[in-house]
Amino acid sequence: MNKFMGIALKEAEIGIKEGEGGLFGCVIVKNGEIIAKAHNRVLEDNDPTSHGEINALQEAGKKLKTFNFSGCELYTTGQPCPMCLCACMWANIDKIYYGCSIEDNEKIGFRDKVFEDGFNVDYEKIKLPMQEIDRAECLKLFDKYKKMKNKKLY
Repeated sequence: MNKFMGIALKEAEIGIKEGEGGLFGCVIVKNGEIIAKAHNRVLEDNDPTSHGEINALQEAGKKLKTFNFSGCELYTTGQPCPMCLCACMWANIDKIYYGCSIEDNEKIGFRDKVFEDGFNVDYEKIKLPMQEIDRAECLKLFDKYKKMKNKKLY
């Protein structure tokens, strides 16, 4: 497993354990160094934009003291939703590595596909390189989350 995706998975587990949000963890890396890591906090913050990627981008901005993350890569447990994808593009992230797909998100009750379809997002045409990695490991977390009782979807 990629070490940065492993850290993203640990972030996701923290969010689930603490009841802060869904199973999405994120790590931003520059030159092999972790710049920021975060997880979904939608439930904790009562903020629908508090996704793992958005929270990591905000943390990275504070650390780097810039909004331009050229030279950075982003690792996330789930393929970014359209909102997070656009934020990554605005931030000039060089490449996104994700574990599970939008379709995997849908199988456990998340509605990212509704927005993907509504905005006609064609990931093949987006200029930001994205690569699926460590899907099997991320799916283990997704399966565990799916089996949880009394969870809220976010």
